Amino acid sequence: MKKNKHTELAFEESLSDEWAGDLGFAEVPLGDKPIFIFGVIVAILGISMFSRVFYLGIVKGEAYERRAESNLNKTDRILAPRGIIVDRNGKVIADNKAVFSAKLNVKEFLKDEANRQSTLKFISETFSLDEEEIYSRIKDKNVNFDMYAEPVTISEDLTNEQYIEVKNQNNPSIVLEENYIRNYPEGSPFSTVLGYVGLVTGKDIANDSSLSGEDYVGKAGVELQYNNDLVGTPGGKVSVRNARGEVIAQGESTEPKIGKKLELAVDGDFQKYFYTRMLSGLKSLDRDSGVGLAMNPQNGEILALVSFPSFDNNIFHLPGKTKERNEILNSPKKPLFNRAISGTYTPGSTIKPLVAVATLVEKIVSPEFSVYSPGYLDVPNPYNPDKPSRFLDWRPQGYVNLYSAIAQSSNVYFYTVGGGAFGVNGLGITRLKSWWDKFGLGSATGVNLPNEAVGFLPDPEWKEKSNRGAWLLGDTYNVSIGQGDLMVTPIQLLSYIVGIANGGTLYKPAILTNSSEINKDLSVYYPAIKEVQAGMRRTVTADLGTAHTLNELPFKVAGKTGSAQIQNNQAENAFFVGYGPYEEGNSSAPQVAILILVEHAKAGSLNAVPIAKDVLNWYYENRLKN
Repeated sequence: MKKNKHTELAFEESLSDEWAGDLGFAEVPLGDKPIFIFGVIVAILGISMFSRVFYLGIVKGEAYERRAESNLNKTDRILAPRGIIVDRNGKVIADNKAVFSAKLNVKEFLKDEANRQSTLKFISETFSLDEEEIYSRIKDKNVNFDMYAEPVTISEDLTNEQYIEVKNQNNPSIVLEENYIRNYPEGSPFSTVLGYVGLVTGKDIANDSSLSGEDYVGKAGVELQYNNDLVGTPGGKVSVRNARGEVIAQGESTEPKIGKKLELAVDGDFQKYFYTRMLSGLKSLDRDSGVGLAMNPQNGEILALVSFPSFDNNIFHLPGKTKERNEILNSPKKPLFNRAISGTYTPGSTIKPLVAVATLVEKIVSPEFSVYSPGYLDVPNPYNPDKPSRFLDWRPQGYVNLYSAIAQSSNVYFYTVGGGAFGVNGLGITRLKSWWDKFGLGSATGVNLPNEAVGFLPDPEWKEKSNRGAWLLGDTYNVSIGQGDLMVTPIQLLSYIVGIANGGTLYKPAILTNSSEINKDLSVYYPAIKEVQAGMRRTVTADLGTAHTLNELPFKVAGKTGSAQIQNNQAENAFFVGYGPYEEGNSSAPQVAILILVEHAKAGSLNAVPIAKDVLNWYYENRLKN
C-alpha cells in the first residue's frame, strides 16, 4: 500500500467519520445565539440572587436582626396596671386587683409524655380544664409546639387553695406569676358609664402592634373611649438564651408604669341612687328597659347616666364566668347597648318647649294667644266634607295659651302653631326642622363616650325619596308634638333641655371633669326661652299640670312630660325632662337637669314622674340643701 502523508488518517478519525456518517451527524459552528441565551440566563440568575440578598440584608435586615435578637434575648412582658378611675368626689369606681395567675410553660409541658399526662391530670383536677381546652389554648397562641412557644394562661385569678396546690405540686410546667385584673367595686350601677375590659382580639392587635395576646383593652364606655390613656406602659424581664433556648443569663429589666388616672364628672352616690330608683321603678311596672340621665345645666357635665337592662362589668374578666358572659353577649335585651347615647326614640311632648321657643321667635303668635281644644282638631276634607281628618288631643283642654299648653301638654295648641289652624299660619316643616337643628337635634352632641347616634329629622324631600308619598299637613302636625318620624337620642333631648334651663347655652355633654365645651350659644333667644321656662314651671305648679306632684318637692323645679307612640300605637314610651332649682328670671340657678325614660310604659308619662320626683328629692337633700 502506497503511503501519502497528506492522505493518512488516524484510526480514530476514520472510525469517527464512519460512525458520524452512519448516524447522520455533522459538525457545524455553534454561532452567537446560544451564547447570548446562556448569558441572559446567567444575568437573570445573578440579578435574582443580588435582589434576594439586597431584600434580606437591607430591606428586611432590621426585622431579621430583631428576630435573631429575640431568639437570643427572651423578653417576658410585665403587664402594666390600668389607670384608676374616680368619680367627681375622688371615690374609686375602677381600680386593679393584684392576683396570682397560673401559666403553662409549653416547652416543659412538651418535654416528655409522662410529664404531659401528669400535668394535664393536675390541671383538670385543680382548674376544671380538660385536655381539649388546654390544647385549644396552646393553638390560640399561634405556637408550633416548639421550645420558643409562649406560656399559656391557665387561670388569671387563683384562689388561695389553688395557689397552695400549685406551689406544693412544684411542677416545672406550671408557672405562678403576679398579675393585675380590673376591678369595679360597685359593679352594675356604673357599668354603662365605665364599660368593661376584655382580652385583645386580632383586630385590636392589627390596629396597635404594641399589644400582646395577653393584654386587656377597653371594650365599651370610658374604658374604650380613654383606653390609650388607661393602658399604661408595660415592663419587661429579659433572659439571655443559647441556641437551644436555654436561659444562660438575666438581662436588663424595666418596670411597668400604671396608666393615667381619670376623674369622671359623675357623682358616684347620685349615680348609685339613680340606678337603684330606676331599677325599682322598672320592676314595679314589670318593665326592664329605660334610661336615666342627669347633667349640670351650668357646664354640661354628666352627673349620672344609667341604661337598662344593665350588667355586671366584673363578669368580663373574672375566671369561671364564661356562661354569664355568653348570656350577656347573646341576650336579646342587649344589656351592653347604651340607650342613653346610642338609642334613638320619638320624643313625644318633650319636644314642645323647643317648638314653643320657635313659635315666639318666629312671631307665629304671642304667649297670651289662646286656642280652644275640645280634645281634637278637625281638618276639612275637600273630597268628603262630612268626614274631616281628625287629630286628637290626649284630653279636652279648653282654652290654652303658650303657658298652659306646655303645662297641660295640649296637642291642639301645638298642631296650630306647628302646622297652622284657626287662621294661624304655623311654622311649617321647613322652619321646624331648622329649629330642631339649632337646638342640636339630628347631629352628634360630641359627648365623650363611644358610639353616639345622631337621630333623624324628617322632611318632605326625604319622604318623597323614600317612596312614602308627598309630605302632608298631618305629617307636620305629628312632628309638632314629637310623634311621627322624628327621632332623637336621650343625650340630645336632655342637652336641649339644659339649653332651656340655663337661658340658651348648649354644652357638649362631658363625662370627665374640667372638660366642658360650648356647642352653641343661643342666648340671643333668651326672651323667648324665658317664657318657655315659665310654661315648664307651670307643668309643676298648675292643678292641671302633667307633673303637678313635683310641686310637693322641697325646692322649685320645672319640667315637661311626654308619651311617644310606638309599634303602630300599640305601646308608648314615657318621658320626663326637668330641672331645678327654678328661679324666675335667673338662669344661673338650676344645678341639675334630669331625664327619665321608661320603655313600653303602661300609663305613659305617669310612669316616669314618680321616679323623677324621688331622684330630684335625693339630689336636693344630699347636694343642694344647706
